[in-house]
Amino acid sequence: MSGNQVTFLVNDLEINGNLILAPMDGYTDWPFRSICRELGSAISYTEFVKAEDVLQRPHYIKEKIHFTESERPVFIQIYGNQADTILKAALILQENEPDAIDINMGCPNRSIAGRGAGAGLMRTPLKAARIIKTLKKSLTVPVTAKIRLGWKDCQNGMLLSQIIETFGGSLVAVHARSKEQGHEGQPDLDALADIKDRLQIPVLGNGGIRMAADIQAMINATGCDGVMIGRGAVLNPWIFSGRDREEIQSTEVINLMLDHLDRSLSFYGSENGLVLFRKFAAGYLEPYGLEREQRRELLMEADPERFKVLVGEIFKSLF
Repeated sequence: MSGNQVTFLVNDLEINGNLILAPMDGYTDWPFRSICRELGSAISYTEFVKAEDVLQRPHYIKEKIHFTESERPVFIQIYGNQADTILKAALILQENEPDAIDINMGCPNRSIAGRGAGAGLMRTPLKAARIIKTLKKSLTVPVTAKIRLGWKDCQNGMLLSQIIETFGGSLVAVHARSKEQGHEGQPDLDALADIKDRLQIPVLGNGGIRMAADIQAMINATGCDGVMIGRGAVLNPWIFSGRDREEIQSTEVINLMLDHLDRSLSFYGSENGLVLFRKFAAGYLEPYGLEREQRRELLMEADPERFKVLVGEIFKSLF
């Protein structure tokens, strides 16, 4: 599990632990990342940012790439489909002094993959190679990438992994599902194990982690250097401490939930902070099976202080 020992190296960057919060658009913002980091996530990946937005709308990405020193190591994730544009954006992002720049080659969303970025890059291996090679040549921080196993008609995760390593990538995270699977279905651990077996750089496994036992099962089956946890962490951020959700006492849930809300309010302001916290509130409360009206009242509440009162009332009624 995660800890203080050096688990693997990204170039000469020491990673202390083997559990990592996966980058997720709309979820891995600073408030949630900081909590998961404190609970044991070994790397803080930011939400992805579009290369063109870095160049044309720097104000838009400011919150997405914000991080604090206590979060390090921090990897800023970027997406796009043109090497020169990604390089220009990466050079700007490097000025924020992240510990690495990560290229998203795995997002399955049609609006991104359909335009040749994210998982779309897996259909153009030469372009992917050019991106890694160009960034490796020009950046002073490590270049890493996150991929999938490919598309149904193009299962080339092994090829992309080898390209990333050959052209200078320092780590590859592999979501062990196809583009079409999205976040559903069983991950292919055999394919992930094959990739790990062939590469010298660290390989992170991703996909289907819901319980602490799933972590060890993936490590045992694949030998991967670390495990990325995405949606499972939204429902249970304590998984980075090796604990399943049913092990967490109600007092700990409400304390972390309110701490998370306060971080969100501090970071985004009282209005946006509560709005952006609602999806996390749903995750904290999901195991309790709230009545529809009770859930609706809470998640529609616009006043942060009233929201906190309602949370307290809900927990009193449950326990």
